[in-house]
Amino acid sequence: MRDERKPGWPQSLLLLLGSCLPVLGAVLLAPVLPRMQAHFADTPAAQLLVPISLTIPALMIALLAPFAGVIADRVGRKPLLLGSMLLYSVFGLMPLWLESLPAIVASRAGLGLAEAGIMTCCTTLIGDYYQGARRERLFALQMVCTSLSAALFIAVGGALGQDDWRTPYVLYGIGLLLLPLMAGLLWEQKAVEAAAAPAVQGGLPWLALLPLYAFSALAGISLFIVPVQAGFLLGLLHVDSPQHVGMVMGANQLGVLIGALSFRLLGRVAKPYLLLLAFAVAGSGGLLMAVAGNPLWLTLAVLINGLGIGLMLPTLITWVMAQASFAQRGRATGGFTAALFAGEFISPLVVLGLSQGDPLQLTDALAQVALAQLVLALVCLTLPRLFRPLATPAPSAR
Repeated sequence: MRDERKPGWPQSLLLLLGSCLPVLGAVLLAPVLPRMQAHFADTPAAQLLVPISLTIPALMIALLAPFAGVIADRVGRKPLLLGSMLLYSVFGLMPLWLESLPAIVASRAGLGLAEAGIMTCCTTLIGDYYQGARRERLFALQMVCTSLSAALFIAVGGALGQDDWRTPYVLYGIGLLLLPLMAGLLWEQKAVEAAAAPAVQGGLPWLALLPLYAFSALAGISLFIVPVQAGFLLGLLHVDSPQHVGMVMGANQLGVLIGALSFRLLGRVAKPYLLLLAFAVAGSGGLLMAVAGNPLWLTLAVLINGLGIGLMLPTLITWVMAQASFAQRGRATGGFTAALFAGEFISPLVVLGLSQGDPLQLTDALAQVALAQLVLALVCLTLPRLFRPLATPAPSAR
């Protein structure tokens, strides 16, 4: 039997909002980390534990998203999503009352567990509900929404944390608001594709997916270069104004937004060439970042870099989706999510290793990353055989 229900804007909106929640976990606390560290100044290893509290959700997503994908395929997308939404608010709100820094770090790890389920299920449900051009449009909008929400959450986190570093944690209660809406408006899609492609109905097509996962991890590294390093780059230019930092960050997010929107305009271009263009543009922007001699040129450079990043991610997720059948989609999405967040987690470590911890070597490190992106652009030309979307997609959700 096929499920005749057709998703509309309520389902699209809920899945896009759900996709933004892991971004909330990543950036909300960034503005209040200094105050949090001052509060726990007497706690042993506070200088290590406070930054870890910010980054550990991304690490947990990287580790657990593949398992979330397996559960989504075997148990169902909706049950896992609803359970993850509940855990998201429970773990997210805990630091409002916890007085132990290690306990807060543990709660943040629990938050990452919930985020792994949310991100995997929202992305998988977009793939289940929609096909063809509409699916690609939703994935592009997913990138747009997560980019805009990152800028918004940073600003909101800073505003809420003016008087008390704990206040931003109240935003994690949004999971409790979305939970009943998701329970009532989302459903478990039953329209499984016909057995028109029997070769992909069993195990995952690893030969096709592993290169895409590798590129997804590299995209994650690229995605976090500007958010983490922009302030330090401005410092090398003897600029420490929060206004300038905000302008540079805003230019990067604007570039990501335009890049994601351009994915729809370039939809007829084969995926290997889209990925080539994305890495080439990101690498070109990275080289300009490394040689920028003033804030104006740096702003232009991060804008160009963002254009490449914005095009990169919807290209990758739609490519991954094209390799998996309905029964495999959760696992395929879980692998993509894990690779992306693993890249985000190690991004600062990659730059730190290349610069050998010397702030004056930051531009050299970014130039090496940019050159690697340009090389990867050429490597994309070796991947055209991966562009094999499944035959006869299910027509039930349009």
